[in-house]
Amino acid sequence: MSEPSPAAGSPPPGSDAATARDGATPYVLVLPTGDGTPAGVPWPGADGQPAWAIPVSIPAGTRGLAVFLPVVPAGAEPAATTGLPTAEPTPEAGEPAKSEGAEPTARTDDSGALAAHPVAPPQRQPADPRPAATPAAPAPASAPWAASPGSGYGYRGFTPAVRRQPFLETRWPGPATARGRAVPAAVFVGGLGLATFVPLGRTGIGWFLGWLVLTAGILVAVRPTAAKLPPVPRWARAGWGVAALALLSALAFRNAWWLVTFCVLGALGCAALAIVGGRLVRSILFSLVAAPFAAFRGLPWMRDHLRSAGQPTRRIGWSVAATIVVLVVFGALLSSADVAFSAVLDALVPEIDVASVFQWIFLLAVGGLIATAAVYTIAAPPDLSTVDKPGERRLGVAEWALPIGALTLLFAGFVAVQFTVLFGGQRHVLRTTGLSYAEYARSGFWQLLIVTILTLAILAGVTRWARRDRPIERILLRGLLGVLSALSIVIVISALSRMYAYQKVYSFTGERIFVMAFELLLGTIFIMIMLAGVKWRGAWIPGVTVGLAVAMLLSLAVLNPEDYAARRNIARYEETGRIDAWYLRALSADATPALSTLPDPVRRCTLSWVADDLAEPDPWNAWNLGRERARRVLDRLGPQAIGGPKDCRAADQFDHPRRR
Repeated sequence: MSEPSPAAGSPPPGSDAATARDGATPYVLVLPTGDGTPAGVPWPGADGQPAWAIPVSIPAGTRGLAVFLPVVPAGAEPAATTGLPTAEPTPEAGEPAKSEGAEPTARTDDSGALAAHPVAPPQRQPADPRPAATPAAPAPASAPWAASPGSGYGYRGFTPAVRRQPFLETRWPGPATARGRAVPAAVFVGGLGLATFVPLGRTGIGWFLGWLVLTAGILVAVRPTAAKLPPVPRWARAGWGVAALALLSALAFRNAWWLVTFCVLGALGCAALAIVGGRLVRSILFSLVAAPFAAFRGLPWMRDHLRSAGQPTRRIGWSVAATIVVLVVFGALLSSADVAFSAVLDALVPEIDVASVFQWIFLLAVGGLIATAAVYTIAAPPDLSTVDKPGERRLGVAEWALPIGALTLLFAGFVAVQFTVLFGGQRHVLRTTGLSYAEYARSGFWQLLIVTILTLAILAGVTRWARRDRPIERILLRGLLGVLSALSIVIVISALSRMYAYQKVYSFTGERIFVMAFELLLGTIFIMIMLAGVKWRGAWIPGVTVGLAVAMLLSLAVLNPEDYAARRNIARYEETGRIDAWYLRALSADATPALSTLPDPVRRCTLSWVADDLAEPDPWNAWNLGRERARRVLDRLGPQAIGGPKDCRAADQFDHPRRR
């Protein structure tokens, strides 16, 4: 049997090795000739002793050493060998045994690689009365091709490297080359819908309509392949797709810039999960990177579809171009011929300029890339088993118990102080810290938010890498992590109470409401960790967390946080006579109905910016419920209810000193 050092593959068809594989001629492997290596290898067995040879293919330039082992009959003693043969045959060792009909020689091919040479099957001969040949002496330790301890035969210090297969080749090879015009047509329609409906730069119903057309085009393109997916992943992808549509529907009702920004980002994240999939933390993060990567990786695959179409595709392209020319020329002539028809066209067709053309091309490209990523990935999804492989549990109790235990004691001390503040109230805070209760509340919220996030990261790392093979390890880990999670929930409650107390004294804002909702989401994650620790079943937490984040954004959209903040500030103004008019002026149209109830000059100040924003009518694809309500309110109040900076300076008398 031969034992080459590199990875071996099958011999090429038609070669000598391939002939040997078919059973025509056995082969052995010999060492290549080179400086510092033996020119030939003496046969270590007795003359005429049969041998096995395995034909393999060795890449050119591979360094290694071939080893031949004699076949020993059952019950017989093999010829004594003490190691590797020397480079030069000695008189005692003699020349290698030659069998009838062939001659095994030490030759290499032109590339210098290990070569296979034919050897005729040796015939069994009667026992030779002569003593067996003395085996060759072992190679000196200084030979560069000698065996190194623990590494098998080969060059000293040379360890055969195992080639790691790339992820894209083994886990995500992509779909096979396909033909047909249906997939490119569906992708183009989806991108065209996004470019036609989305009012970039404005919120409106067009965001939902454009994404809906894009989703429909993708569904048409992936329907044959999506049906082959397992039921659970298929329904999970469908759920994330619906979540993306739900988040974008908020842009038809709300105008708060920070809320619609998070909704758009959340919709893109849900779209990535719908395209790539993902169940655990690593695969969810992988989907956020893999989806845009698939958009560009799938372009050659999409190009093959267009090439297969050939002449019909070019004809369709010429037909579309001719249609555009006809509509532009005759539409311009008819519009100039009739004023009423011109008004209808102006209402239906948006104003076309250089900026709008570039915007349309940009949205068409983005829609096409999103559709390409979806069709390409769903046709052959990546294997996420290696991405979600469990971590190596290499942390023993001595390594994690001490820091986790110390952190738990620290949290326990902090929580004890929080209970003192909770029951002591404002008088206790003023006596012990010298701060007002609102200042004390504001001073610690952001720090507690960071503590909460870091604690979640520590819990995730410990549960992934801590050993729990023995019962004592499981009991100790479950107890410490459970206590730490419970204390973290108290810290979350403390942070929420601090922010609420601060807003009661100063002012409510939409951004602060969002941060409170996010802190509440973190507290919910701690509760899920405690539930998962009962039976060590936590694989469901990442997916549920993303779903709760989507639910949080949708709940904020239903709450209308800027309108809520405006109403709370108005209620505080009625109680205390204090109001931050400069902040209220920066609110979107969502808060206009509430701000209209304020007295002058505060009302005139708070409505000044939103009136400028609503001066121009919206195109049909930018229709928004919040702006529609705000316009009705402003029309009812009249222009005399709208002021400017002078009114805002007059409203400063009702505000707190600006030291927040």
